[in-house]
Amino acid sequence: MDQRRIGMADIVIGEPLQWDVYGEGQQLLLRKGLIVVNERQVEELVARGLYVEARHFYSGGHETAVEHETPSVLQLINTANKRLEKLLYGLQNESDAHAKFLEIGNLLIQATNLDPDIALASILLNQAKGGYAARHGIDTAVLCLLVAKAMKKAADDTSLIVAAAFTMNLGMLRLQDHLEDKTDALLETEREIIQGHPRESVALLTRAGISDARWLSYVLLHHENPDGSGYPLGRAVGEIPQNARILTFADRYCACVSNRKYHKTLVPNAALRTVFLADGKPSDPMLAAYFIREIGTYPPGSCVRLQNGEIGIVTRRGSAALPPTVHALIGPHGAPLSFPIQRDNTKEQWAIRESMLHDQATQRFSMQQLWGEAASL
Repeated sequence: MDQRRIGMADIVIGEPLQWDVYGEGQQLLLRKGLIVVNERQVEELVARGLYVEARHFYSGGHETAVEHETPSVLQLINTANKRLEKLLYGLQNESDAHAKFLEIGNLLIQATNLDPDIALASILLNQAKGGYAARHGIDTAVLCLLVAKAMKKAADDTSLIVAAAFTMNLGMLRLQDHLEDKTDALLETEREIIQGHPRESVALLTRAGISDARWLSYVLLHHENPDGSGYPLGRAVGEIPQNARILTFADRYCACVSNRKYHKTLVPNAALRTVFLADGKPSDPMLAAYFIREIGTYPPGSCVRLQNGEIGIVTRRGSAALPPTVHALIGPHGAPLSFPIQRDNTKEQWAIRESMLHDQATQRFSMQQLWGEAASL
């Protein structure tokens, strides 16, 4: 790779970097789009002897028209979220709801295909965007999409699972938003609404003109369990479609990692144990394997502590041969770093030690700082 060393004149304070920036050994350190906010950061960048690809530098950072026009994954997800919220709360006044839900699903499919790691990270890092009810549907749908793709599900199956994720809680929208800030125990009336919401969701969808039997069955059965202990029908294994089970597990995982006052938020690896090893017994080992492989022990967006004491955010999933990619944000003694630094997690001092909740890390950051323009708002 032909490189050019950057100088102070090449960096504009307050403006996004126009290029990916590399250190020694061509290691990617800073992604295009990161915003340099003060002179100290500029000095530290230049002092590290940072480089950019020469062909990108001399083209002003605009390699090709196609790359420059690539949409932001986060913008697509937030647009889907906004459209879904409007559709859910005004469903009784909407015409052709079936097509509109599928259109929003296609938008989310586009976003997830562009960068599945950013889409996964949004489940953990984009929780402040919009009300809980619609956002939870979007998060659940992202996870369903990844698993359905890994399982090579047909396109129409995938679209219907996504549509079911959007609409599974239609029968308790207002209660969900109320519960987000609830700190005391559930009332009996609230429990009754929760127990009955699968049936109510199906009834509301039917009144809105949704007649697809598979879509409606996934919504109706997304709280059923293989041992017959679920609700509302008490269906047992063999009576629950696999696609409904995918929705069940995605729903439970996203609920476990969400930040709500009335329940304890779990780190991702603890959420996986809760969803797939309830009471120490494996639940659907085949589906569990797909979910664990797609999410990972430390999924993108996870807050982690490294062996040297640094705290960072996972930005890319790992593989069988390589650990996840982590950008450090906070130094080993608790001082914020000037900018996110990608660590070589194959080395012992930067290996991941443990997962952390995000409120344990005091450093504020945006997704764009970690993923560049693909995660801009």
